[in-house]
Amino acid sequence: MEFCPTVLYCEHDTTTMEKQKFELEFPLRASPKMLFPFLSTPSGLSEWFCDDVNSRTEMFTFFWDGSEEQAKLLKKQQDKMVRFRWLSDEEDGLDCYFEFRIEVDAITHDTSIIVTDFAEDDEVEEAKQLWESQIHELQHILGA
Repeated sequence: MEFCPTVLYCEHDTTTMEKQKFELEFPLRASPKMLFPFLSTPSGLSEWFCDDVNSRTEMFTFFWDGSEEQAKLLKKQQDKMVRFRWLSDEEDGLDCYFEFRIEVDAITHDTSIIVTDFAEDDEVEEAKQLWESQIHELQHILGA
């Protein structure tokens, strides 16, 4: 299977006034049950998304190369989706989040992960490239 993300859409979200919402779709050879822990648990996220993750109830702290970011778990549906909001966005009054949604095609039974995120207008392409790199790492770890 060729690794090729699909840009589902990219539009300016007027509720954020500063950030643009975009979605990317990535095909993966993994069942939702196998994939979900990599998207929703500290141990799973630390394998591909960042260096380490700590969590207390709905608060997650992500660590990268000596820096850290905190995010609040907003929504979670077992084997379907997980949504986080960076605390820095919340403090800035931005209604932004990042979300991982697992979709299975009803006919082919192919699994895809849909990533939804927000970025400033001049950083959208860079954000997309970062997600491509991160999901490629996830794909490598899954052997998918």
